Amino acid sequence: MSQMIIIDRDGVINQDSEDYIKSADEWIPIPGSLEAICRLKKAGYLVTIASNQSGLARGLYNEETLQQIHDKMDRMLAARGASIDGIFYCPHSPRANCVCRKPKPGLLIQIARQFDIDLSVTSFVGDSISDIQAAQMVNALPILVRTGNGEYVMQNYPEAIDVPVFDNLAHFVRDTLRKNASE
Repeated sequence: MSQMIIIDRDGVINQDSEDYIKSADEWIPIPGSLEAICRLKKAGYLVTIASNQSGLARGLYNEETLQQIHDKMDRMLAARGASIDGIFYCPHSPRANCVCRKPKPGLLIQIARQFDIDLSVTSFVGDSISDIQAAQMVNALPILVRTGNGEYVMQNYPEAIDVPVFDNLAHFVRDTLRKNASE
């Protein structure tokens, strides 16, 4: 069985915006995040993304624009010799009450089924309380980064106190690969 890291997109891989990321031009990687994904891939990890994209339901952008954003990310990773193994997203608004919108675990369950992975040994790196809650619902390993909404979560959600915290995705990957190398 392959090892996998699941990553939230906005606020973890790229800079987030309260106004949503609505175009490829607005998609700006957080320094070190793409290199971190490359390091994971070179170490043999599968890397997938689980992201709420309610901007689709809100009419802020369409599927074609979302694909352009993901194509930009893919090109930037390919230039570094890496790729994402799968991008899973919820297109629904919070009112839709769907099973795929985090904090519900539908996206993580989809990923586990498609890749035949054990979520109990899989880290889910996110920057919001919904990421932590989704991971906890399926017994995955929640990881919080300080980028995006991470600092806010640390200050406002006592239930996140026991979740490991890293400065950013690059910090998490460095520590994870170092720990695995010493085992």
